[in-house]
Amino acid sequence: MRRAVFPGSFDPLTLGHFDIINRGVTLFDELVIAIGINADKKYMFSLEERTKFIEEAFKDQPKIKVMTYEGMTVDFCKKIGASFILRGLRNPADFEFEKAIAHTNRKLSEIETVFLLTSSGKSYISSSIVRDVIRNGGDYTGLVPETVVVNF
Repeated sequence: MRRAVFPGSFDPLTLGHFDIINRGVTLFDELVIAIGINADKKYMFSLEERTKFIEEAFKDQPKIKVMTYEGMTVDFCKKIGASFILRGLRNPADFEFEKAIAHTNRKLSEIETVFLLTSSGKSYISSSIVRDVIRNGGDYTGLVPETVVVNF
């Protein structure tokens, strides 16, 4: 089975994430959307809210599972038997950052990282931008899937 992990904090799930997940799921038998838990990070949305956003967005997709994890992504991948990490790239800065992580992960384990470019119409969207728009009372509905709008 070709199982991949798409890790992130998803605070919140954005249309950029949604794009990568919908395109990435076609490459694997199973895609685990892995919500990382970092006790030192202050999230806008609770773990339960973030999980619900994702589960609702992909409720009709049997190849997608949503899980949470703490610690290193490569250890989580080993634990669930995933051979691939899926990552989205929005710009050259993302590539440089993700390339360093991919090389480190490969050094630590036999995991392969698969990169997908975010669709051009969504490459400007990030969770931090969405949080800023929400905090400042802006219209964020064109930046997130409907499940985030409905549940917020």
